[in-house]
Amino acid sequence: MIGIIGIIIVFVMVFGGYSIAGGKIGIILHSLPFELMMIAGAALGAFVISNDKHGITHTLKDVSKVFKGPHWKPGDFQDLLCLMFQLIRIARSNPVELDQHIEDPGASTIFNAYPRILADTEAVALICDTLRSASMNYDDPMQVEEVLTKRIEKNYTNALHSAHTLQTMADGLPALGIVAAVLGVIKTMASIDQPPEILGKMIGGALVGTFLGVFLAYGIVGPFASRVKNVIDEDQHFYNLIREVMVAALHNHAPNICVEVGRQNTPAGLRPSYNELEGALRATKQSLAA
Repeated sequence: MIGIIGIIIVFVMVFGGYSIAGGKIGIILHSLPFELMMIAGAALGAFVISNDKHGITHTLKDVSKVFKGPHWKPGDFQDLLCLMFQLIRIARSNPVELDQHIEDPGASTIFNAYPRILADTEAVALICDTLRSASMNYDDPMQVEEVLTKRIEKNYTNALHSAHTLQTMADGLPALGIVAAVLGVIKTMASIDQPPEILGKMIGGALVGTFLGVFLAYGIVGPFASRVKNVIDEDQHFYNLIREVMVAALHNHAPNICVEVGRQNTPAGLRPSYNELEGALRATKQSLAA
């Protein structure tokens, strides 16, 4: 919703200011379809050239992040801490019972209690793979932390592909606008024998290309790239939380200490309060006892 409001503000302020200053929108509207075809079409072609099928679909899918915002909400962080508390507690008390949860998360009653987390295959894989490694006596906290860090960083780098692609497109749009403007000037020079009023309109139409390239770059595509990156960065805290809790568990801290370490390492806007988490953990303990 905020993204839509931002786009409306950009258009109203730019074109509203131009109209109030006495500018004629008709000149822009007359040239807009042709200039947009050249500039946006060239940008789209360059985008297709520089990406494979996966990169194209990934970028198009991530554009929706501008409007939807982060996938993980504050409640999801509390759910993640409760989920990991249960798994760590079972791993300490009955490692054999843990196998049924980490080998088939889809059939696990613990994972199914948190469907949003279960739907994220990468988050589930991070949790299950780390617990499986620990059960195989691969319990050097430094090694596990290094493996987790590299895996999370690799996933983060892959996730940033769409933001980088959009930013590259934004960087190229002003130059493509100049290309369209030069073509417009060439067209104008071919009609140099026309009256000044006609030449003026043709030159104005040519300059629409420069305007459109800069406008799209800094008013639309550039902010889109920045917003996508910010959303990816915020969602990344969820996976960093998994690492913090797992490393604490491998240091043989008590389950409630492990989740408290994770809670304190969660950003303030996403972090559940101590009392909220305690209440959720208390309910979790009661469900396990039942």
